[in-house]
Amino acid sequence: MFRRTFVKSAIGLAGLAAVNPLQQGFAAQPAKNNFKLRYAPHFGMFQNSAGKDLIDQLKFMADNGFTALEDNGMMGRPVQEQEKIAREMDRLGIKMGVFVVDKGGNGANTLAAGKKEHVDIFLAGCKRAVEVAKRVNAKWMTVVPGDYERSLPLGIQTGHVIDALRRGAEILEPHGLTMVLEPLSDTPNLFLRYTDQTYEICRGVNSPACKILYDAYHQQKNEGRLIHHITLAWSEIGYFQVGDEPGRKEPTTGEINYKNVFKYIHDRSKAEKLDFIIGMEHGNSKPGKEGELALIKAYQESDNF
Repeated sequence: MFRRTFVKSAIGLAGLAAVNPLQQGFAAQPAKNNFKLRYAPHFGMFQNSAGKDLIDQLKFMADNGFTALEDNGMMGRPVQEQEKIAREMDRLGIKMGVFVVDKGGNGANTLAAGKKEHVDIFLAGCKRAVEVAKRVNAKWMTVVPGDYERSLPLGIQTGHVIDALRRGAEILEPHGLTMVLEPLSDTPNLFLRYTDQTYEICRGVNSPACKILYDAYHQQKNEGRLIHHITLAWSEIGYFQVGDEPGRKEPTTGEINYKNVFKYIHDRSKAEKLDFIIGMEHGNSKPGKEGELALIKAYQESDNF
């Protein structure tokens, strides 16, 4: 339900407090800023409830307490659409989370190989990302270095990645932007897979423009002990993403105790006056509007600490 109808509807339904709000078609969190953390949905996550129009989806997110957005494909959107999204986010008080630096590193363009042509593609992506970030008021952008170059020793590959990322940081740092490196679990061929490995690379780059994107779903698969590893790497973490395991759906659908993970992030970031975005990098466990309301309820439950 959108903000423009909430007050009117609430008055008209006074006295029906005993009725299940989900039966009335309400979203589970009608008021903005109820969540303790800044959770960031992505476009399409609520399209059954809000419709396919991106602006209506943003309104639905805001009306249900979400104060951030991430959009991996933002760089590929037309400029006019980027500007329209940015204006509505500003009006709603929604903060922009990550988008992906396109061609920033993949199986065919790995930074671990140390090849000039690969690095040039990455640096060109960083330059384009600066313009997009300015347009949509973003600070963070996701970078994945790509696959292993198995013909080279691991230390040499690591040095190549650090060298390339230093050059990327030189582009981003003057603009106050930060690339966040995401260790992934999708395939053993990926060069960047573990928290300590990513920490080491960030320390080697030695720039505020290069930090860790800690995705708890991937790290539950790769290494476990989530709070332990978050604690060890805390100084180099710039951004969080979540998804439960197995299944990569919303919290409460798998084995991760997100209530404890969220409490740790909240309590420590509050004490240190930090403002992390928690990207909702997962699917919905159930289809349709029912699944979208279940997702909201799962975040209410996990945020209740």
